[in-house]
Amino acid sequence: MSSQPDNGRPIVVGVDDMFFAAKINGAAEIAGVKITRVRSASDLIAYVEKNSAGLVIIDLNSSKLDPLRTIRYLKSKAELKAIPVIGFVSHVQADLINAAQRAGCDHVMPRSAFSKKLPDLLSLPLKL
Repeated sequence: MSSQPDNGRPIVVGVDDMFFAAKINGAAEIAGVKITRVRSASDLIAYVEKNSAGLVIIDLNSSKLDPLRTIRYLKSKAELKAIPVIGFVSHVQADLINAAQRAGCDHVMPRSAFSKKLPDLLSLPLKL
C-alpha cells in the first residue's frame, strides 16, 4: 500500500535533470509512493488538471518546464491553488528563489536541502 499526500492524490514531478529524476524515483520507490514525472509545462499542467495532484515538485532550473509561468498558472486557478508546490534550485540563485516565491511556489529549497529532505517530502503528512 503506497502513501500519497492529501488523501491519496498523486505526486507530479517536473524535472529534466537526470540526476535528480533518479534521486526522486529512488526515494519514491523506497517510500512506496507513486510519482508521475513530466517533462514539459503543458504536460505538467494537463496532468495536474486531470488528476487533481496532491503535490507538485518542480525543478526551478528547468528550461523545458517554464517553472515560473507554470507555477503562476497553477496558483491562478481556484481549483488548483491549494495544491502544494515545492521548487528546488541552486542556493546561489537568490533572484530565482525570490521570483519563484512571488510566483506562488509554496516552498523553495536549495538542491542540497531538497535532496536531504526528500524522504520526508514524499511522506504523509508532508513534513516541510
